[in-house]
Amino acid sequence: MAYATADDLDDYVDTVPANAARLLTRASRVIDGALKCAVYDVDEAGDPTDADVITALKDATCEQAAYWITQGSDEGIPNGYTSVSIGSVALAGGQTGNGGGPGTVSGELCAQARQILDTAGLLNFAPWTW
Repeated sequence: MAYATADDLDDYVDTVPANAARLLTRASRVIDGALKCAVYDVDEAGDPTDADVITALKDATCEQAAYWITQGSDEGIPNGYTSVSIGSVALAGGQTGNGGGPGTVSGELCAQARQILDTAGLLNFAPWTW
């Protein structure tokens, strides 16, 4: 289940793509990955119940999807390189991390999504074990 809808995404991008629902679902998975150690109240279905948490998850999801759209990865899946040739093999511009560009790893949080989750206190770390 996505934390945001295409209508929510409309506030973050100039044009909502036709595949917005799929993109938001993928963005929600990235957000879920960042929430592994987060502690917040949920209902019986596992959905958050606190209005502030719900808003943070929605906003972070929209920021993640908007980031992909503005970086040219409208599927939320990186292409790995900015240029590729087959004859005599030439690869160029591969990037990972939050540096931007088409090669950005889609499974990583963009800076805006990370900031939203951190401000909401949702980027907790696993407890120390000795």
